[in-house]
Amino acid sequence: MLSRTHRFHGYGSLRYVYKNGKVVRGQYCSLKYVPNPRRTTYRAAVVVSKKVHKSAVVRNRIRRRVYEFVREQVAVDQSYDLVITVFSEQLATLPAEQLRKAILAQLQAAHLELSGTT
Repeated sequence: MLSRTHRFHGYGSLRYVYKNGKVVRGQYCSLKYVPNPRRTTYRAAVVVSKKVHKSAVVRNRIRRRVYEFVREQVAVDQSYDLVITVFSEQLATLPAEQLRKAILAQLQAAHLELSGTT
């Protein structure tokens, strides 16, 4: 679970990212990001639609896996709002190393300065 400082609160913040953010699309998910000068750290959200999978159990598994990766591996140096939108149910069974490579590739394509990645 992400710490409270790295989570979104309310739909207004998500709406702002969807309206003003830039997009980097990958094979399994897309990353929308926008700088947030009112914060000192990054915030992240993971969105998994019912179109991905009808079962809430599978959608929550995908969400937990992505959040866990963000918690352990990602430390964005700037204050950004990040929204990872999943559109492939393969993330539920994808090996952890491939998940790591897919999300890191998107973060690097967005030219976000990362620290603490292994």
